Amino acid sequence: MSKPSKRTTTIRSKVNTDDTYPLKECVQLLKECGTAKFDETVELAFFLGVDPRHADQMVRGSVALPHGTGKTVRVVVFCEQEDQIAAATEAGAEEVGSEDLVKKIQGGWTDFDAAVATPGMMRLVGRLGKVLGPRGLMPSPKAGSVTKDVGQAVKEIKAGKIEFRVDKNANIHVPIGKISFSPEQIEENAACVLETIVKARPGACKVTYLKACTMSSTMGPGIKLDTSAVMAQYR
Repeated sequence: MSKPSKRTTTIRSKVNTDDTYPLKECVQLLKECGTAKFDETVELAFFLGVDPRHADQMVRGSVALPHGTGKTVRVVVFCEQEDQIAAATEAGAEEVGSEDLVKKIQGGWTDFDAAVATPGMMRLVGRLGKVLGPRGLMPSPKAGSVTKDVGQAVKEIKAGKIEFRVDKNANIHVPIGKISFSPEQIEENAACVLETIVKARPGACKVTYLKACTMSSTMGPGIKLDTSAVMAQYR
């Protein structure tokens, strides 16, 4: 077994993996542990007490981060009306199209991070289910990415609006910024996500909803949040 590096040993000594921490202290520890030589991504990971096999226990939605994700988001838009094409292009969409864009993606091109479509285009976008679905890129009315106002949707996504969806194991992973963000920015982004996830609790969930929540950076340890405090504050 390889010996842990000095950096890893130092980081592990700062965080007690058996303890849970309030949000502010969690962010402080996160910043202390973010010592990699690149700008690490900060993420929240949730383990929920829902059964995703049942439609009435699905947790899915979107949230606009006050300070964005710190990442340049590449957006494609499926639309065909001239005014919508102009609005999407002006808002900064990387690719805008209809049948031609569908064929391009069917040909193997997936160099984008989010997709927006008008309601009328979903008949074509549906063909891309096997490509976009597994990547979490399929436009959804619930997430606000199926809309007639494609320009506004593109602006929101590029400003930091992100989508989330519980996976088959009842987990949700959400990027909330970069380690270079100030503690206040990370805390405010985290609080926004926490509140959104808590309020998205399905009525059919009759057991403990938020079973665990961990904050981490790309190369840092997982820091457990005090879930009872989170539920008391945001429900």
